[in-house]
Amino acid sequence: MKKIVTIVALTLGLIDLHAQTETKNTETNYNKWSIEVAGGLNKPQRPFSAKEYYTAIPNPFVVDLGARYMFNNKFGLKADIGYDSFTDGKSSAKFDSKYYRADLQAVANLGRIMNFETWTKSIGLLAHTGFGMGIIESKNMTFNDNVVNFIAGATAQVRLTDRLALTGDFSTILNASQDATFDGVYRHNEERGFSGIIFNGTVGLNIYLGKQNKHADWIVISENVDVTALENKIADLEALINKIPEQKPQIVVEKPVTIAEKDQMKEMINDKYYSVYFDFNKATPIENSTAAIDVILTYLRKNPAASIDIIGYADQVGSSEYNEKLSNLRAGNIKTIFEKAGIASSRLNIVSAGADKSIQKDSEEANRLARRVTFRVK
Repeated sequence: MKKIVTIVALTLGLIDLHAQTETKNTETNYNKWSIEVAGGLNKPQRPFSAKEYYTAIPNPFVVDLGARYMFNNKFGLKADIGYDSFTDGKSSAKFDSKYYRADLQAVANLGRIMNFETWTKSIGLLAHTGFGMGIIESKNMTFNDNVVNFIAGATAQVRLTDRLALTGDFSTILNASQDATFDGVYRHNEERGFSGIIFNGTVGLNIYLGKQNKHADWIVISENVDVTALENKIADLEALINKIPEQKPQIVVEKPVTIAEKDQMKEMINDKYYSVYFDFNKATPIENSTAAIDVILTYLRKNPAASIDIIGYADQVGSSEYNEKLSNLRAGNIKTIFEKAGIASSRLNIVSAGADKSIQKDSEEANRLARRVTFRVK
């Protein structure tokens, strides 16, 4: 019976190991498409035909619509169309011009490249640059001026949900082969280079599309998952099994569980061989942790005099106050599961351990191991 108990423990340890390595594999399952909608203000710098022509600072308004595809969590492409309205500012000569453009741009997710995940899970930064075509229209012109443009900018993001992010973008647009001024005057432009300059500032939304839970903007992909702690637990269990002497087959229906065997299970529980794990910023156990919960429930049912501490932990991301609250919530949810399974509340004690500072703070793999609940039998 003793050997069977420890073999079961080894199996559950392997399940925990698989749960952690599986996290790495599932991280590649993320959404890649998004739609970008934004509006804001602009400032055309040049060219203008005379000092009497200028816009307000800043000048309303800009509209930008785009679709983006990420090849991975760091690089992608987007196609977007934009509309700028240029009108006379206070005391300026009258004019009314429009600028339409379409661009194809490369996108770099600086949030992942610069490892923002080590200090935030909700703030991101994208860089984008590319080329396109533009058209300038004006009431002062009888023709439309076709230009080639170069655009570059940066987009700050604040994740609101897994499907939505608030954005703030600043972009610079350079027009080449621009024959008309922004106030609608034709000029004989012998320079075919980038003579037109526009600054755009917008606020908008990124809408993430797809069947997966998260988008590439917020996924952290690890090349190697550090499962040393779990491997050490399994090695200890294997050593424990090897110490148990082989018993000759006996013709018995059932062997009673001895106090020593019960104490062995208690020792394994207190040594944290059975842990319940959680996703980042979540208080609901991951699916692979159900086996550990079942082991603890079985022990409590077979030992009605035993009580247990339910010890909640968080990773070190976030403030100490928040981590204390989150660790308490995780432990409380496990207590609720036990109570619904018929364990008396008086046998269950919640302990809020806060952030586990024994885990390396800037390692995402280590942080996964820190987000857990452990148990201590009393």
